[in-house]
Amino acid sequence: MFDIFASLDLHTKISLILALTFILTYEFINGFHDTANAVATVVYTKAMPPNLAVMLSGIFNFLGVLLGGVGVAYTIIHILPVELVVSVNGPSGLMMIFSMLLAAITWNLGTWYLGIPTSSSHTLIGSIIGVSIANSYVAKIPIKDGFNWEIVTDIGLSLIASPIIGFVLAGSIFLCLKKLNPLSKIHNTPKQRKLTTSKKRPPFWNRLVLVISAMGVSFVHGSNDGQKGIGLIMLTLICIVPSKFVLNLDSTSYQIGRTCNAVVHMKEFCLKNKNFLEIENKLNTDFNKKNKKIFKYDSISIFNRLNIVEDTLKNVIKYDVLPVKKRIEIRKHLLYLDDTVRNIIKIKNLPLQERMDLEKLRSDLTITTEYAPLWVIISVALSIGLGTMVGWRRVASTIGEKIGKEGMTYAQGAAAQATTVGAIGLANIMSLPVSTTHVLSSGIAGTMVANKKGLQMKTIRHILLAWIITLPAAITLSYTIFWLLITKII
Repeated sequence: MFDIFASLDLHTKISLILALTFILTYEFINGFHDTANAVATVVYTKAMPPNLAVMLSGIFNFLGVLLGGVGVAYTIIHILPVELVVSVNGPSGLMMIFSMLLAAITWNLGTWYLGIPTSSSHTLIGSIIGVSIANSYVAKIPIKDGFNWEIVTDIGLSLIASPIIGFVLAGSIFLCLKKLNPLSKIHNTPKQRKLTTSKKRPPFWNRLVLVISAMGVSFVHGSNDGQKGIGLIMLTLICIVPSKFVLNLDSTSYQIGRTCNAVVHMKEFCLKNKNFLEIENKLNTDFNKKNKKIFKYDSISIFNRLNIVEDTLKNVIKYDVLPVKKRIEIRKHLLYLDDTVRNIIKIKNLPLQERMDLEKLRSDLTITTEYAPLWVIISVALSIGLGTMVGWRRVASTIGEKIGKEGMTYAQGAAAQATTVGAIGLANIMSLPVSTTHVLSSGIAGTMVANKKGLQMKTIRHILLAWIITLPAAITLSYTIFWLLITKII
């Protein structure tokens, strides 16, 4: 870890330390900002004492980050164009990083203080888009080239769809539970149970389900939100210390060989399907010209990139033998090729077997570019885990008591938590960032509607308003901070 500072001047060292501190602070805040999502139901239903629930939630958040992979992390990084990520350095790069982090931290702290369940995902993505737009303005490049529209669209759809899925699915699970056994004690609220049996705790099996699903929410929250922190750190390291992080210098000869073989196989695929790909590109260009969503395939550019990477890597067993400029060049080519494969996979007429082969090829192309050192993962895991253990009460009271007009039953809590685990687990597989807050709170709202108990519209309006304004607010905040820093300081 500490060897990354060896070749840096004092100013860059201080800037890098500050940037890493900001990121870990963001993840610490994310921990206590989103902890309520996991502990609200078990605390409200008295399935677990608050202190134990928060402690276990912190542990499972830690494990989620540790075992969650880096797919979501690099989805976050790829919001920014390849050229921008590997070309940003010096003061402007640092300003960009600090602006997005300061905007995200400010908004998260403000909404936490007000007890409003908002999405850290919306906040972070909005902050990245905001600095991208500001950078486009300062650099005098078209806004459409400032960030990856396709990835932003995919993320946007996942952020919109996930709470809707949470609402519908949690409500459906609750209705199934009620239909299967309408007289079960699982349909009691904590107050009802105390009045009828004088017991504070849920029945054993109800309690077990609530505890397991709560820890599941903590785990998937850690794996999804923790990866955002990993992505931020890797973005910072790639921008500030590209010589050490544009490629994984610890890659083995086997991994580099896999990348080289993937390039060879991609060349064979493109040669075999050249006419089909060019026709498909023209059809998509003509059909989608109005929507500006065009399948881009330039055979000359693709084959040039393939040849450069193949010639460069065919005898390489360690990346550190390559000059820094060559490493940056190889990263650019690999990411452009990966983007091309991603577009080819989306072609409707592509046979299923070739689609599966290309998915495997994609993982080999990026095996040495999409990575995170162990110290990065552990740092983020510790930050989010420790953050989980403080500051949870403000948002927890909103989720547990203020969404429905009546208290939440054990069945409602279990249905909402199970839905949250499933939805975020699926998002992790698809490498998409989603909001734990919105999936769980919408799941609870869905069970309240299904139970015909009604919603507290004041709380719902606050949650919906936060859901609507968080993205534009974060965009505006990060844009303003970056614009002020870049125009007033540099």
